[in-house]
Amino acid sequence: MPRPARIAELLEAYDGFLLDAYGVLKDASGALPGACELVARLDDLGKPYVVVTNDASRLPATIARSLAGLGMAIPAERIVTSGSLLAPHFAAAGLVGARCMVVGTADSHRYVADAGGVIAPLAGTADIDALIVCDDAGFDFLPGIEAALSAAVRALDAGRPLALVLPNPDLVYPKGSGQYGFTSGAIALLIETALRRRHPGRDVAFTQLGKPRPPMFAEARRRLGGDRLLMVGDQLETDVAGALAAGIDAALVTGVSRWTPDAAIEPTWIVEGLAS
Repeated sequence: MPRPARIAELLEAYDGFLLDAYGVLKDASGALPGACELVARLDDLGKPYVVVTNDASRLPATIARSLAGLGMAIPAERIVTSGSLLAPHFAAAGLVGARCMVVGTADSHRYVADAGGVIAPLAGTADIDALIVCDDAGFDFLPGIEAALSAAVRALDAGRPLALVLPNPDLVYPKGSGQYGFTSGAIALLIETALRRRHPGRDVAFTQLGKPRPPMFAEARRRLGGDRLLMVGDQLETDVAGALAAGIDAALVTGVSRWTPDAAIEPTWIVEGLAS
């Protein structure tokens, strides 16, 4: 059974920390209660930490500027994004030089271009080798996802191999004041479902890079070092499940997910809020 704890107690018990961004440090309305104090306390204690975020819509430098504007001075080198995992994935999967349609923001396009992808237009008539779904923003939503679907169908109908890549598997994100939004994982589910109906005999599935998949936790561990690490997150299926699979303890902060005794995923700790 997970144990209740206060964040101050956990800071003393662990050597290094993985902090989720949305739902822990901030939401779409701004910094969350206790977030600035948590970062300041970690700095005062000299405890190493990294922000591990499934955000593939903004570069680490962009996120660092945003957090600084909210009172959290976190340098870009302490921020691990799911978008930053595209470069090693492209190298390993032979996607350097591939024609890539990107669903996302200008920074999402930058991630793909820096990984070696050749950016294709977001148009249903485009010939593509890969579809990279990074975010729900940065494009005209319904026409954009319909164009992505049409281009993917076009490639599969022609018998061409098509790589489907999903840096951010999150389905929803907190917008603040009890409001929630759909994000890239939900878009990928729509596209996957439609493609499987069109091509029922093909293995059509997005390759996921961000939490709960291992690459992000491996990169965080590489940067932090040490053995006693703690993931602080607000989603059972991504933050907690991924950390536990990587051998990292996990504290669930009340947010998108709520733990119940019949839940399949059990965090190590339950934290009611950073300010408690």
